Order: sequence, then structure tokens, then C-alpha cells
Amino acid sequence: MTMFRISEAAALLGVSPDTVRRWVDGGRLAARRDENGHRTVQGTDLAAFARAQIETDNGSGHSSARNRFRGIVTEVIKDAVMAQVEIAAGPYRVVSLMSRQAADELGLEVGVVAVAVIKSTNVVVEIADPARAVSQ
Repeated sequence: MTMFRISEAAALLGVSPDTVRRWVDGGRLAARRDENGHRTVQGTDLAAFARAQIETDNGSGHSSARNRFRGIVTEVIKDAVMAQVEIAAGPYRVVSLMSRQAADELGLEVGVVAVAVIKSTNVVVEIADPARAVSQ
């Protein structure tokens, strides 16, 4: 069973360790004490909590795309035809290439809140620490 320390859970959820501690203290997220007295969260509990946090109604209408990252535009590079837009969405960096006209029509500039909607037929999944993937 995979267990995460509070700081690891916080990094995965994109919040501070203090926020995770408040969730645990408030009963929103289950945690246990390890042999050293540190609080840990079971991987399956963390996954269920993360899934429950996903916004299902974002007011954008109906779409088959499920991967939505809300964030703030941190960089816009435009030339005569194309634009490169970078969005910081929690701990993630999403970069999109689009026409300059589309970027202008959307009013994309640094500081604007935007949602990156991603739909792909090819998704690469990596494991950050292969040693943790083995059941303990």
C-alpha cells in the first residue's frame, strides 16, 4: 500500500502542507500515524480525495474533453501568424500554440485567467519515482 507524507500529499494536490493538515484535522482527508508519529495518507484515500476536488461544473457548457487546467497566463509570445501562450495551472505549466488571431480575439495576455482544455489521442504517463510504484 502506497503511503504519502503530508508534504508529498500537498505537492500532489497543489496546496500547502498546512492546508492538508487542516483537511486532516477537519476530517475531510483520512490520515494515519506512522511508526515515527508522522501523519501519512494512504494512496487510495488521496486519490479519492483528489477526484472529489475536481470541478464538474465549470460553466463552459458541454464538452467531451475532460482534462481542464484553470490557471493564469504567464507568458504570451506573438509573431505575425502564431502565438505561444503559457499558463501556470497550480504546479503545472501548460503551453499552447495557436493562431495570433485566436490569441487576440480571446484577449490573452499576462495576468489573464484562462482554462487549458486538453484532448489527445496520445497521453504519456510517467512515474516520478519508480521505487514508490512497488506495493509495500
